[in-house]
Amino acid sequence: MHLKKYTDYALRVLMFAGSKEDGALANKKEISEVFHISENHLGKIIHELSRLGLIETIRGRAGGIRLAEEPKDINIGSVVRAMEDNFHLLECFDCGSDYCVLTPACRLKRALHEALAAFFQVLDSYTLADLLDNRGELQKLMGLA
Repeated sequence: MHLKKYTDYALRVLMFAGSKEDGALANKKEISEVFHISENHLGKIIHELSRLGLIETIRGRAGGIRLAEEPKDINIGSVVRAMEDNFHLLECFDCGSDYCVLTPACRLKRALHEALAAFFQVLDSYTLADLLDNRGELQKLMGLA
């Protein structure tokens, strides 16, 4: 399975915002420079994270973004589910495009369903706070300290 860059970047935005000092705003330009992501693409990700209620955006010259919830309340599995549009590991996962002749007797699909469930079980056990428990080190790497 391969997560989209969109999901990866969304998680990075959350980690960046969560690494800022309490109440400090992050801005699109600094996130773009740290992660080498176009500001235009970042704008779409920020919009989606805001729509999901994970970050709040403050407009204006001194504006920016910050987490809308405490890091301990942001579940990583939920973020990944919200950012990805499907988890069709094989064509048989999508009833509309399943043309495999093996589907009626295939055990691979069941095994992959179990693997996907295990994947999310692990992600569901993490919060953004868990990803930020080395905040000082992250701040240095992102030029925030």
